[in-house]
Amino acid sequence: MMPVYRYAVEPLKQFLRTTHISAQYHISRLSVRGFSNTLPSHDEVSSLQSTPAGPPLDPSLVSTRAEERQLLRSGIKPIGSRRRRAALQGSTNIPFEQLPYQCFQEARKILQADREEKLRHIDVQRARIARLQAQENCISGGEAEKKRRLKSMQNHLAELKILADINDPVIKKRFEDGQGDLDRPIYRYLADKQWRAYRRPVLVQRIMQMNVVPDVLPYLEPIADVRLAFGRRNVQPGDFVDSRVSEIPAKLNVQVFDKGERKVSIVVIDSDVPDPERDGFDYRCQYLATDINLSPTLDSLPLAKLPEGSHVALPWLPPLAQKGSPYHRISVFVLQQPEGKEINLNKEKQARDAFSLRSFVDKHSLKPIGVHMFRSQWDEGTAGVMKRAGVEGVDIQFQRKKVEPLPYKKKDGARYR
Repeated sequence: MMPVYRYAVEPLKQFLRTTHISAQYHISRLSVRGFSNTLPSHDEVSSLQSTPAGPPLDPSLVSTRAEERQLLRSGIKPIGSRRRRAALQGSTNIPFEQLPYQCFQEARKILQADREEKLRHIDVQRARIARLQAQENCISGGEAEKKRRLKSMQNHLAELKILADINDPVIKKRFEDGQGDLDRPIYRYLADKQWRAYRRPVLVQRIMQMNVVPDVLPYLEPIADVRLAFGRRNVQPGDFVDSRVSEIPAKLNVQVFDKGERKVSIVVIDSDVPDPERDGFDYRCQYLATDINLSPTLDSLPLAKLPEGSHVALPWLPPLAQKGSPYHRISVFVLQQPEGKEINLNKEKQARDAFSLRSFVDKHSLKPIGVHMFRSQWDEGTAGVMKRAGVEGVDIQFQRKKVEPLPYKKKDGARYR
């Protein structure tokens, strides 16, 4: 019969066995000096001071928040989830595609044979497209019919490229680890699918629920993932942002999912500016820039420092909500320009107040591809932000007009007798 103390020792042994390797990983990074009842000598102190900080952090093995922050400060992102990185610390370093599982390796052989077949179909489709492009328009049924057939064949070629890699476990692993190359169609397809699964429905819900559409634009179908941040704070669609936080220009991350480089315009609109003269609300343009280069790999757009070749017509004006007014909806629109067309607005005089985004889109034939929005309201820092921005109206407070009740007319009580 097992002694009673063994029941208490067994769980402790199991815990120590599972955490032994993880503890070795963290202890190896520290400079440890043993206990002693004497003072350290000068040589020992100098050796301790000259000891390096430790080996560099491995982005695939860090498992604590402090190490993750240290990596991010150096510009390196951790790979995978924290649970996965903690598990890899106690595992052998075997490449993913060489895992010693017979079923896994046999399945990879089947997938590889299927991929080779898809590659043959891709070569055949490319040859067909080349033959069609070499034909004259009269043989192909006219110029319009030739363009239609070419577009259909190119769409089928793009689909074959995705089908060739969609089942590859190495492709999926790299995408989940954030190491996918968005120049390849398969990674753009997976990123688009991930965005449409959650982030896009939430965005569409916010802009429809808060009437950004149709108040600002009559129709909008987002096809680009737009993320917005002020400094270290990431803003979700519909969030309330403190006026002191939004005083600095925002940083956008616009991810498109189709190949090629294009030029876009960025417009930031406040659609809830009070207009006391007509007892309503008007629009104000908080920011306007055009001719911004955008591609699947060139997605970072800090509004304070846009890429070379961009034109800023209206610099950043902090979103402000005067005291007593309801919250303001601040919308960020990404508008794709026609191919080969530049919009240089520096020569034109742009007005911030009464800015109509519908007229701007129609005038320059722009296509809305992305949107983001947040909300601003009066807070304790708004007065200081307005003074620093040179905006008048700090001492103005809006109040709701009192609705006078209709005069009560007492009816003759004789009719109820």
